Amino acid sequence: MEEIRFKEIVCGLATFVVLTSYHLFWYIQTRRAPFRTYQGVAKHLRRSWVESVIGGKRDILSVQTIRNWIMASSFLASTAIIIGLGLLSLLFRPEHMSEIPFDFTRIFSGVKILFKVKTMFLMLHFFFAFFFFTISIRYLNQVNFMINVPIECDPLLSSDFVAKILETGMLHYTLGLRAFYLSAVVALWLFGPIWMLLGSIGLVVVLYQLDHCCTMGYHAAQCEIGTSSAGVGQRQ
Repeated sequence: MEEIRFKEIVCGLATFVVLTSYHLFWYIQTRRAPFRTYQGVAKHLRRSWVESVIGGKRDILSVQTIRNWIMASSFLASTAIIIGLGLLSLLFRPEHMSEIPFDFTRIFSGVKILFKVKTMFLMLHFFFAFFFFTISIRYLNQVNFMINVPIECDPLLSSDFVAKILETGMLHYTLGLRAFYLSAVVALWLFGPIWMLLGSIGLVVVLYQLDHCCTMGYHAAQCEIGTSSAGVGQRQ
């Protein structure tokens, strides 16, 4: 039992340090050198897209594109809540309620109880994913209306303002995906703390490749949105 406690504590702390350190590094890099990360490049391109849609009055394009985002968020939110409620129903059966340790000093007192605590953490990851995806749908629905309002009707609905709302929605979409990714590490925790630690290291390697896949010189890019009917700027 002491060996189980030691492995759970050490591997749990190591996993927390690995995942937290990477995401802090990723956050700092998106702030200081955004065009070296996919997040920064995508933000730049989405802002250019909003300017081109508003400038060119391409209503159908905006509705179809945002609709695809909303459908993806809805699908992922539905998947997350189904998995989360499935785990909840499995965990909170009447015969299991008396075994769940609401006193955190007893968490490491037995293997059976510890397995239920791990299941609770996995369930919370999917609930957080559902929350972030539903918030993303809310902001994307707002953008769907704002982006089609003529600037003459409401000068406050500028391209910068609409792009900011869109970025807030996409930020929650990204957080929802991160909750899905991290749930894989928690799922590996069910098989043992060593698997959790190895899974966190593997996840960081994969996320680094996904977050830093852009090597083009976007830092030198310029986009000017003209007033022509096409409404598409030329990239210098």
